[in-house]
Amino acid sequence: MKKFIETLKNCWKVEDLRIRLLITILFVAIYRFGSFVVLPGINPANLEKLQQQTAGGLMSLLDMFSGGAFSNASIFALGIMPYISASIVMQLVAIAVPSFQKMQREGESGRKKIMQYTRYLTVAILLFQAPSYLMNLKMQSPGALASGLTWSEFMIPATIILAAGSMFILWLGERITDKGVGNGISLIIMIGIIARLPQAFIQEVTSRFTAITGGGLVMFIVEILILYAVVCAAIMLTQATRKVPVQYAKKLVGNQQLGGARQYIPLKLFAANVMPIIFAQALMFIPLAIVQYSSDNLSWFTRSLLDNRSLLYNIVYVLLIVAFTYFYTAITLNPTQMAEDMKRNNGFIPGVKPGKDTADHIEEIMSRLTLPGSLFIAFIAVMPALAGLFNVQQGFAQFFGGTSLLILVGVVIDTLQQIESHLMMRHYDGLLNSGRTRPQNGVSAY
Repeated sequence: MKKFIETLKNCWKVEDLRIRLLITILFVAIYRFGSFVVLPGINPANLEKLQQQTAGGLMSLLDMFSGGAFSNASIFALGIMPYISASIVMQLVAIAVPSFQKMQREGESGRKKIMQYTRYLTVAILLFQAPSYLMNLKMQSPGALASGLTWSEFMIPATIILAAGSMFILWLGERITDKGVGNGISLIIMIGIIARLPQAFIQEVTSRFTAITGGGLVMFIVEILILYAVVCAAIMLTQATRKVPVQYAKKLVGNQQLGGARQYIPLKLFAANVMPIIFAQALMFIPLAIVQYSSDNLSWFTRSLLDNRSLLYNIVYVLLIVAFTYFYTAITLNPTQMAEDMKRNNGFIPGVKPGKDTADHIEEIMSRLTLPGSLFIAFIAVMPALAGLFNVQQGFAQFFGGTSLLILVGVVIDTLQQIESHLMMRHYDGLLNSGRTRPQNGVSAY
């Protein structure tokens, strides 16, 4: 606690960091406030059936990612997930379409063009998802519409408001990234998840101490210990690295001798961080959009894909996580480029020839790391389904692993690393025990 208080004091002393933290808090507060602003024309007192619908299954995850805005019929009901879906599509397009590959090689200007196309695609997805959400709202809570309005009159303005709300969330996320601390999009998702934790915790405590088969205090203590172990495992996973030694050739410049020291390339066990989990979860929402949130006359296959505790859902989920881990690692870490950079700087891996052999060596190491890392992270991702087998309430089970826990751990660590870097620049200590930040995708000298 003393260390935490001292870190807060240090953060307040650094003017730039203090401003960034205040901006982040302000934008997060705006997002949370908007989650409770109900669509104009909707009576929030008549949303009981919608809230019951989002109490379980895949709908509960959708509500969690929106921070409860989905069940509140809020202007932010669609959340940030349409943008995540658009990002997935654009990254796949960037691999398959030569013109987009060229954009990627253009550096910052190319990145801005791809981001612009991603926003256009996000709007297109929103114009499809918003009417689907409103049709579901009409079906679940037909009496929620204020008197004097018809659903046909309500649909068009409400669609525009929902689309604008999601784009405003995207704007908030980008402003947090630019002027605040941490990745804005990830922070917004994390805040939505944390908002559900107090309610889920109270429900779990109540169920354990009141239900006949609840298990009482002993079972609850076991749950907390398992939760603590899973959190520690997730932290270790996101920080685990394999250091590849790099030797730099000695050069004589004037009377000074440069290079020769051994350094390391830290290749992370889970280099893709939480992005494969977010991407996989976004794709698992597709069946929900196709059936337009209807639960009548659905096949066994569709019902299974809509139930995040079913065997089929979790098998598909694991396969997507593994696939996206390989995909995201491939586009973020380029062994050929790393080998060329090392050769250009007169660096080499001892015992490995520079150039193609070095690239093959790095790629081989990454392949060995990616498979166990993806399987381990997939196991943590399906932990909520396993917790459900032991009568853990679904809301609380989401924090035993899955998307929610991995996002929380990844985003918190990334944010702390950014805060730590600001403090280290001014020679202040932060919260991290190591006293240094570990880069996410760069080369670090030790």
